[in-house]
Amino acid sequence: MTELDVAGQVMELVRRLAGPDAQAEVTVTRHDLALTRFANSFIHQNVAESGVSVRLRLHADGRTAAGGGSLVDADGLHALVERTVAAARLCPPDPAWPGLTPPTAVRSSGLLDEDTAYAEPGARADRVRAFVDAVDGLEAAGYCRTSYRSGAFANSAGHTAQGRTTEAAMDGIARTGGADGVARLCADRLADLDGAALGTRAAGKARAAADPVELPPGRYEVVLEPAAVGDLLQNFSWYGFNGKRYAERQSFAEPGSAQFDPSVTLVDDPLHASALPYDLEGTARRALTLVEAGVTSAVAHDRRSGAEVGTGSTGHGMVGASTFGPIPRNLRLLAAAGPGSGAEFTPGAVADGDTAALVAGMERGLLVSDFWYTRVLDPKSLVITGLTRNGVWLVEDGVPTRAVRDFRFTESYPRALAPGAVLGLGRRPVRQPDRLDGVWWEAPALRLAAWNFTGGASG
Repeated sequence: MTELDVAGQVMELVRRLAGPDAQAEVTVTRHDLALTRFANSFIHQNVAESGVSVRLRLHADGRTAAGGGSLVDADGLHALVERTVAAARLCPPDPAWPGLTPPTAVRSSGLLDEDTAYAEPGARADRVRAFVDAVDGLEAAGYCRTSYRSGAFANSAGHTAQGRTTEAAMDGIARTGGADGVARLCADRLADLDGAALGTRAAGKARAAADPVELPPGRYEVVLEPAAVGDLLQNFSWYGFNGKRYAERQSFAEPGSAQFDPSVTLVDDPLHASALPYDLEGTARRALTLVEAGVTSAVAHDRRSGAEVGTGSTGHGMVGASTFGPIPRNLRLLAAAGPGSGAEFTPGAVADGDTAALVAGMERGLLVSDFWYTRVLDPKSLVITGLTRNGVWLVEDGVPTRAVRDFRFTESYPRALAPGAVLGLGRRPVRQPDRLDGVWWEAPALRLAAWNFTGGASG
């Protein structure tokens, strides 16, 4: 039985149990996830799970309720509809109900790779082996994962949609003494993950990060590698371009204002990779430009938040949107125009030509590999505190001269990318995996005029 068949059965049960006037929408998703983990340079866990989830949202007699389940036989579907109908009778009135998505065309991204969808453990193990061999005796740890999703949507307005997608990701560290180096990549196909290249990168950075010195806190010019830039994009998504926060005036976003440097263009682009072509409400997903040449142009909306501010949905309906808001989860910082840099470099602190080109222009500053443990201090101005991780280096006259101990920082992310603050963008974007598959952040390396480091990592 296909996902669309299951959705059709649920809609028929809604008509029988809730009446012909009830409005309902159902999403059925099959998810196959396989994960190969390694630590101490050997594989210690190989797991896979496959499941089907059914989510029903029902609006009847002015009240709205939602329910979910994983049983797709007749009894399981009947129980799901029955308990959702019962919950709707007990819910308070919902005067802000935005209605259902009308019948519209939904275009599939076509990004499906059969070898990734049905990858055997050995295919992931080959990449782990290549990573471990490439670190050349250093301690290695991380994971390689593959994912396949197929799904269908139907509602009582007659709208249906279907889609399938795959994703692969690898995230690994190499360790020498107290120094770590990291390399991670998310891709549409497992074949696009080169374990040896990632291991070489991680090992080079780990060796270059040994014997760090301590620098005083202060504002430093920085080059942020794609992993660190990914943290900026993630926080922009959750707290800045979130339609619910915008409607509640808890977002920095001011559409029509030049809030960013002209070199900055941010696009939420789910069909670029690894996403089903419709959201939880059946709205077709599409590329949404959030910032164009420095000017904030949009925020993400589901049907409810879009109705509240007088616009439509942008295709960002998701589980939890009523609480957390609709979040763009496939955000891209567009790279500078032109081919990737051919700058010369010796693998180590600098791991690619793009970063080398940005570092070469810096008189004195810091090269930062990664951020972690970032927390929001002020959602409105998006002031974040967090730590550097996996390597920081002092750059003098365009050359990384010493590894530096990790810093704590406190910085307003929008201010760090404000007009005049971006000194350079790389030309090769790198897609960073999130802990949730189907969520990713893509960015090139980024050179910024200043970043506020407030103390040591333990401070």
